[in-house]
Amino acid sequence: MAGRLLSGCGRAAAVPRALPAAPGLCPRRGCGEAAALRAMGFSEEQARRLLGLQPRLGPQRREAAAAQLLLLGLSAEAALGLLERSPRLLRMPTEQLQERAGELRRLGLDGGQLQRAVSRCPQLFTLPRRRMAAAVRLLRERCLFTAEQLREVLGTCPAVLLEEPRLLHHHFQYAYFRMGVQQKEMVKARLFRMPFAELRNRHIFLERRGLYQTPHKGQTQTSNPKLKDILQLPEKDFLASLAHSTPEEYEVFKKLLAREEKEEEGEEEDRDVLYAEEDEDVDSKGSKRAQE
Repeated sequence: MAGRLLSGCGRAAAVPRALPAAPGLCPRRGCGEAAALRAMGFSEEQARRLLGLQPRLGPQRREAAAAQLLLLGLSAEAALGLLERSPRLLRMPTEQLQERAGELRRLGLDGGQLQRAVSRCPQLFTLPRRRMAAAVRLLRERCLFTAEQLREVLGTCPAVLLEEPRLLHHHFQYAYFRMGVQQKEMVKARLFRMPFAELRNRHIFLERRGLYQTPHKGQTQTSNPKLKDILQLPEKDFLASLAHSTPEEYEVFKKLLAREEKEEEGEEEDRDVLYAEEDEDVDSKGSKRAQE
């Protein structure tokens, strides 16, 4: 009898008591999801940050979005940073993420270039397909960039795909016709990284100081600065080494140029009104003659 009681006591003692829940990621609902994220390579702290993004979202959607970014070759921290900057990606269907990544690869972006492009510009995943196709078509068919040049443009300036095609074309035409720059130099200088307004300001400032001349049949009487220097030098260095001017002079110039643009726009509007009134007069005289 005593033996049976002792053996029963031994079995009871062997049953472990439930341990208290660990602080942090768990309570219940988040436990399994956090474990799944850690299994994908996220640290405990990274998993906590990821779980904090849109907490009402289902775990499968969150894990699928994170997995797709990891498959692109992004590190766990880079993928997390991308989702923090653009949490909308968490709600995108997995198929759409896969499809957009495939489209970018078909444009020549792969490996490190693809990783850098989506890290700099997460909107590439949510950009409407037609908008992206229109920008690509313009760069290839109207701006005449080669496939290799296009790949380089997209790798270094992925936000170019977010531009309105009309404005993108104007940006290209200004550099090509007004500045006399060829496609190869545009790509090397990363033309589309600088906003068009700043490009125009710097170019016209140099032009009016006699330091830049639009080439005629490929020739100029002055030695123009390289496009790369115009675009990539910080403003302070641009003024000191290229324009040989002061920040104060440049600020005055930009204000005067903006005023000129407003006056030109006003003159264009006045001409449009005048032409419209003349057309109305012609139409009214024609109708009177027809009635007579």
